[in-house]
Amino acid sequence: MRAVVCDSWREFDDLEVRDIPAPPLRPGAVRLRVAAAGVSFATQLVVAGKYQRKPPLPFVPGTEAVGTVLESAPDVADPLPPGTRVFAVLDWGAMAEEAVVDTIHVVPVPEGLPLEPAVAMPISYPTAAAALLWRARLEPGPEGEKPWVLVQGAAAGVGLAGVEIAKAVGARVIARCGAAKRDVPEGRGADAWLDSAEPSFRDAVRGITGGSGCAAVLDTLGGRAFDEGLRCLGDGGVLVTIGYAGGAIPQLGVNLLLLKNIGVAGLNWGTYVGWSPKGSDGGDNRLQHAPRARALWAQLLAWWQQGRLRPEVHAGFPLEGFREAMAEVRGRRATGRVVLRP
Repeated sequence: MRAVVCDSWREFDDLEVRDIPAPPLRPGAVRLRVAAAGVSFATQLVVAGKYQRKPPLPFVPGTEAVGTVLESAPDVADPLPPGTRVFAVLDWGAMAEEAVVDTIHVVPVPEGLPLEPAVAMPISYPTAAAALLWRARLEPGPEGEKPWVLVQGAAAGVGLAGVEIAKAVGARVIARCGAAKRDVPEGRGADAWLDSAEPSFRDAVRGITGGSGCAAVLDTLGGRAFDEGLRCLGDGGVLVTIGYAGGAIPQLGVNLLLLKNIGVAGLNWGTYVGWSPKGSDGGDNRLQHAPRARALWAQLLAWWQQGRLRPEVHAGFPLEGFREAMAEVRGRRATGRVVLRP
């Protein structure tokens, strides 16, 4: 099969497309014909050996795929029929014509939903959903009151998913992103917009919320945006940190949490799909977490079928265009997902 290959830790643009043997079908797994593989910023860290978890060299990068089932291992209790359209989350191996995936991480795409946009379902949407539903415990307020949610990086993959999920729960959303992309979160139902070029925004949030502040902040940026976002929380509110696209990992004075009766939580979706490094607390507990992860995927698919979610593909490239694909991600031009099409 043809695949993007990483032989040694290197820059993403130094990878190569080569013909290699198809991966063997291991117990408890499914072989997929890959229709599209997601391209994410984090992949650059993985191939450079700078991610918290390092695949064994050589390897094929890519953790998100959509495609069709080719075969299931003999020990799979309820094998999916060949030809079933699915999305899947992988440890690595998506940027290839074929991929082998644990059955617990392969989810059928319901009829009537397009296949390629489902590449956002393995990671982007459940990251936002787990952050808001599990960590921030977002839900409608008493007597149908609609809580406010501030989403940082609201025009990018996880942030935009967060806008849609917050609206699906019944919340009101303040979307913070660049002016050039303002129409993206507003087109997904955001109730208010703040320009990310303005570093100070706590007063604007207080004004929008009538002084009550936000029940939740979804922070994909870190840095100063984290500090300001923390001060946008209302009583009992929770900021969930899920990334540091702004560059700096913030430091927290915990006295602020005490004074304002607020909380900070972290969300690492990789914990639930077996990406925890060996020796860390919990380790690889993908089997233990599978029921909870699959229940969340089922909820997301139900919302998609109801029209509450709109995953989209911004651009697609052939395998040989992997450098151009990453340039699109790196340049923050994408409003949906960027994919490779093996």
